[in-house]
Amino acid sequence: MKKLFIPLYLLFILSACNSPSGQHDHENGHEHSHEDSKASVKNVVHYPAEKNLTNMKQLTFGGDNAEAYFSFDDKMIVFQSNNPAWSLECDQIFYTPLAGANMGENIPPMISTGQGRTTCSYFMPGNKTILYASTHMGDGSCPHVPEPRADGKYVWPIYKDYNIFTADLQGNIIDTLTNRPGYDAEATVSPKGDKIVFTSDRSGDLELYTMDIDGSNVKQVTFGLGYDGGAFFSPDGTKLVFRSSRPQTTEEIEEYRGLLEQGLVMPTNMEIYVCDVDGSNLKQVTNLGKANWAPYFHPSGEKILFSSNHHSDRGYQFNIFMINLDGTGLKQITHDNTFDAFPMFSFDGTKLIFSSNRNNNGTRDTNIFLADWVE
Repeated sequence: MKKLFIPLYLLFILSACNSPSGQHDHENGHEHSHEDSKASVKNVVHYPAEKNLTNMKQLTFGGDNAEAYFSFDDKMIVFQSNNPAWSLECDQIFYTPLAGANMGENIPPMISTGQGRTTCSYFMPGNKTILYASTHMGDGSCPHVPEPRADGKYVWPIYKDYNIFTADLQGNIIDTLTNRPGYDAEATVSPKGDKIVFTSDRSGDLELYTMDIDGSNVKQVTFGLGYDGGAFFSPDGTKLVFRSSRPQTTEEIEEYRGLLEQGLVMPTNMEIYVCDVDGSNLKQVTNLGKANWAPYFHPSGEKILFSSNHHSDRGYQFNIFMINLDGTGLKQITHDNTFDAFPMFSFDGTKLIFSSNRNNNGTRDTNIFLADWVE
């Protein structure tokens, strides 16, 4: 079987709720140089083939910036960054009003504590508080990133110190929604404002759970062996879309369980699934192979946008695709030659925000882009 190559700096964009972390690229143990990247990079903000996108605007400039999500009134975004110009070692959570945003010159307000590693931020109803996951209740240091494995397999860590918090726009923690030894992260909020979905290892596996907006009434949603994560609600709040790596063979199952015991997951084979909020009517949407992830519902509720490298021979080119819920009508939306992911529609359905390695002058920087959506 041909080995899937994913540079490590993209793996950590795949990881957790996908926290980016700039790492060296490796293929079969050999470093992939910056000069190689620079030689192949075209500094493009918008590609002609991106017919569904117009009025493209770059919002961040430097470091790894990802998972930018709209406030309920579409006036602000919250996102995570490790921009070195902002004196960051690990990913932290920031927000900014979209009107007049200029993150090329100004450091936006930081919501998280500045300790540990954070991921998966999302606005709460009312647009005055933020939901996010953080490891700061551990020792407060930036968690260690595993070195490349001798067997060449790409893995990422499930940090046991992750818990889920809410904070106000000044960074004051308002509530601790989970507080247990183990992994609780990847939380997002229903458009109805009544529920939160998140990933947890509390069952001994990585499954989806829902809870009420105040952290009560926790219910397990998925039960199949394998990693289920990165979930989002449908526009009407009745369905969930998520990424999943479901091992099938005895060898795959043993490998998955062995890695999980070490606090690791291998994210190189994932497909997109949908189910009702209670876990019923579970359906696999994609069957493309390689890594299909970062899904988000189209405003109609009948389609899904997601990131995939299924079309890439070497495995490192990720683009955003759109597909119908029944798995038909696959369409490529973005066309950068390295990395596009984390699509989210504004709540009014007129704009799309996503992260991309385009226009980064051959560096490994991942930035946030905003565009008008053309149906």
